[in-house]
Amino acid sequence: MATTDFRSVDEYIASFPADVQDILRQVRETIRAVVPNPGEKISYQLAEVSMDGKPLMYFSGWKKHIAVYPLPPADDELARAMEPYFSGKGTLKFPLNQPIPYDLIRRVAEAFVASRTTK
Repeated sequence: MATTDFRSVDEYIASFPADVQDILRQVRETIRAVVPNPGEKISYQLAEVSMDGKPLMYFSGWKKHIAVYPLPPADDELARAMEPYFSGKGTLKFPLNQPIPYDLIRRVAEAFVASRTTK
């Protein structure tokens, strides 16, 4: 990925090799599928998915992994499922040399949506 100012999530995804583009598109669709009326833009040079006009979560591609930020409010079961992917404070890293756990990414997005809709 070249460092540049991306104007859209499509442009951001297109900056990666084809195999990583496929993964990023699937991550994007996995998140958007559970967010009511999702919005998206580039924020902090990351792909942002928003809900009701407010940032909900971010995803990004790197040389050796895909990342999702931040961590959602999680019950014990979701926290255990996320644990192998913890990287630093508030980041989940998914190595590109392993299967991407799209179901876990869906559960993370659902937890964010639930936290917004129960307030």
